[in-house]
Amino acid sequence: MSSPCVPDTSPARHGSPRRQAGTGRRSRRPLLAAVVLLAFAALLAAATPAAAHAVLTGSDPRDGTVLKTAPKQVTVTFDESVALLENSLRVLDPDNRPVTAGDPEHAGGRANTARVPLTGGLRQGTYTVSWRVVSADSHAVTGAFTFSVGKPSQAGPVPTALPAVPRATSALYDTARYVAYAGLALLIGVAVFVLACWSTGTAARVVRRPFLTGWWVLTLSTVALVLLRGPYASGDGPAAVLDPRLLTSTAGSLPGVALLARLALLLVVGLLLRRRVARWKAGRRMAAAGTLLALALGGTWVVAEHASAGIQVPVAVASTLLHLLAMAVWLGGLVALLSALYRAPADDPLPPAAAVRFSRLALASVAVLAATGVYQSWRGLGSWDALFHTSYGRILSFKVWTVLVVLAVAAHSRRWTGRLLHVPQQEPALATVGGGGADAPPGRTPTPVSPAAAEAHRRGLRRCVLAEVAVGAVVLALTTVLTGTEPGRAATEAAAVQAPVPGQPTESLSMVPFDTGSPSGRGKVQIVLEPGRVGRNTVQAVVYGADGSLVAVPELRLTFTLDRQHVGPLDAGLVDERGYWGSDTLNVPLAGTWTMKVTVRVSDIDQVTVAKAVKIGP
Repeated sequence: MSSPCVPDTSPARHGSPRRQAGTGRRSRRPLLAAVVLLAFAALLAAATPAAAHAVLTGSDPRDGTVLKTAPKQVTVTFDESVALLENSLRVLDPDNRPVTAGDPEHAGGRANTARVPLTGGLRQGTYTVSWRVVSADSHAVTGAFTFSVGKPSQAGPVPTALPAVPRATSALYDTARYVAYAGLALLIGVAVFVLACWSTGTAARVVRRPFLTGWWVLTLSTVALVLLRGPYASGDGPAAVLDPRLLTSTAGSLPGVALLARLALLLVVGLLLRRRVARWKAGRRMAAAGTLLALALGGTWVVAEHASAGIQVPVAVASTLLHLLAMAVWLGGLVALLSALYRAPADDPLPPAAAVRFSRLALASVAVLAATGVYQSWRGLGSWDALFHTSYGRILSFKVWTVLVVLAVAAHSRRWTGRLLHVPQQEPALATVGGGGADAPPGRTPTPVSPAAAEAHRRGLRRCVLAEVAVGAVVLALTTVLTGTEPGRAATEAAAVQAPVPGQPTESLSMVPFDTGSPSGRGKVQIVLEPGRVGRNTVQAVVYGADGSLVAVPELRLTFTLDRQHVGPLDAGLVDERGYWGSDTLNVPLAGTWTMKVTVRVSDIDQVTVAKAVKIGP
């Protein structure tokens, strides 16, 4: 069985080359167009705009709440749609035993929520809720919080989020992603080098090995990603790669659809090349077919990564696709150039014109990388602060410095190229890319050099190109890590939800003593006002008896008045939530010190109203 091969311009073994090429075009072009269109349709149908990396925005019960009676279920809410698995929401009792009574589901059909029922008879103490969901950009996120029934445990558990992905699964998945990037670069970069820079039979033979390597590497790594996607999303170990349940789940997810579409496109590439379509001469039709396949292959990455979620999704998808393809043309082309420098026969070496053409092509690729990289950096970071205080920003900084190193090495390559271009015509002359063309100045006569000097120039050029490829591999590794890291903008938003704003409270906690005068009419009301600032606030209130235990009261009212501004009273609208009194409809219009009045009725005839000052932040 023959394997896919690089474009070859040698004559066909059987039949007329013109007739064979024409037959290939008529029979393969509809197949190619159909597969590409179907792949794009499947990917676009599965893609939906969202925010990058899900952030927890609320829960019921709330973090740290003390309930009089045990809840029947636990619900968490996020700022974007999330995918759920059977272990997405776990609740553990004070002895660290699970108390869930079913699988999690979306509450009320809302895709940004997760709800799980609890077993009956929950005893007193502190319970831990841990959650793990897959956000819209295909990355797993985790978190944890606690609530208590009756009263908190004396040595309450510390809420600890489980790792988003087991270490072994994460290492294998990230390795497969890196290998896939490398395979794409070889496949596209080598093909572009042959079609655009050195379209001869010698070129096809010289770069055949890296092209085949790219096709096989990309195909096998994609198969590995399909198998590992299920354990990655579910949080299982690598042993679960063949679990039918996880494979089915992968096939129905956006990342799974993208990976399967990639395999289909690679299969088409293999079939077309195996059936001698690779013998087409470089031309408009060949360039159009290659462009369609390259765009479709690149699309299988961008629709399931950071570009598919967050702000400006259409622009981000186009920018990321251009960035990915420019990277492939540049780095993959460097590998092809290195192969040509080492493996081209002495009687038919790489011509200077081909090297100059690639030099100009690489310059255009670097320009595209710079422009799209600036946009993606702004979109991913959101602020200068995120560049220095988030993992995404630090990795991005390392990547920028590494790219600068590549460009510095490329500048040395240009010098060696310029020297080789001065070699007399009868001597083999080579050139490379350093971010721009290296033509001899017009009107200047090339200075002859000795064969020994020419060979020294070639050795210097080979070393520089080899260094470019080596540092380019590091850039590729940093790109892989970067695409799997929470964007700085999302990390900042998550920190804003979870951490206090400097100078502003995140909640207002008040303990209001009361005494109705009856033997059982003494106690305290604990009132939590969140966030305790101007705008909409949630209110939670629990009543404690004189002995410190939770007690039930038939009525609890809460009002707020700002006397200086003659505002109020504003009724909080407390509702008995069977264990605590709560409301999420209180809207405080002004900052300042408000008078909070608490009315507690403990029986049909015993009632008291107590006032307490509470500060509302801006």
